[in-house]
Amino acid sequence: MQIRPYQGADEAGLLDVWHAAMTHDRISAEIFRTQVLLDPNFHPERLPVAVADGRVVGFVLALARQVPLFLQGLEPERAWITAFGVHPDYQRRGIGRALFGHALDRLAGEGRKEVAISPYVPNYFVPGVDVNAYPGTLPFLKGAVGFEELYRAISMGADLTGFQIPPDILALERRREQEDGVTIRPVTSADLPDLMPFLVEHFGWDWFRHAQEYLLQYFGGGGGSPICFLVARQRGAVVGFCQQRGERFGPFGVRPDCRNLGIGRLLLFRCLSIMSARHVFYAYFLWTGEDAARLYALAGFKRRREFAILRKTL
Repeated sequence: MQIRPYQGADEAGLLDVWHAAMTHDRISAEIFRTQVLLDPNFHPERLPVAVADGRVVGFVLALARQVPLFLQGLEPERAWITAFGVHPDYQRRGIGRALFGHALDRLAGEGRKEVAISPYVPNYFVPGVDVNAYPGTLPFLKGAVGFEELYRAISMGADLTGFQIPPDILALERRREQEDGVTIRPVTSADLPDLMPFLVEHFGWDWFRHAQEYLLQYFGGGGGSPICFLVARQRGAVVGFCQQRGERFGPFGVRPDCRNLGIGRLLLFRCLSIMSARHVFYAYFLWTGEDAARLYALAGFKRRREFAILRKTL
């Protein structure tokens, strides 16, 4: 068995391992090319592959910033692992341990101080390790490789067939508009001068980037999945937003000092209603915590997956 950097001819073999080992997170060749090979932070030395019997049998995809992410800069001490696997025919031979050792040694040699699995932006695939889909992976990462679990992320989904906004939510919407001057409307170009600084100030550059991607399509007239983007204002000031594209819901958020008015519930139900009216019959998202999960449950969301987010100090 040999471990070496990824080469151009490895694509088919690596994807074969990916699909066999990461059964719940398979990707197309197009996604591999656009979100891995064309990621500005990709380097073949950080994608070691294990080769045995003339074929790729395992890999670890690690990333570290080569270009800055907005004002977060290069984050020179940080690195991320977003995907890894060993083909089932070659598991339990020490290949996974050897691949991780190779990848982590390289990251440490670059001066990285910690590596996370796997909240990397802009191109993460899932928040972390699915604890139910891959039951043996968490013990391996903790025991054999030395990662520690930081927290859990919950993925949820909702069937929107026949979705209706409940009467109590409609009553809350009217009350907030009459008593507190809260309005929720689809975004217009007139919102952008207030909205974009609002996103940076209260939710950070990653949420700005994500919203910008949707808004570029929304205002640019590009094709693809339908987009809903709502803006909540209170007496003229932006206090919240909600976004959706295709079946992917969120993120959405409310200014911290306005979170006791139910604006988040109004944004959530109004967006789901628009999705249903457009014949989008399912909504899902990849990442939330326990507190927000209770809010989503009010709108019919159910748990889909649970992910462990991990970190190792190098």
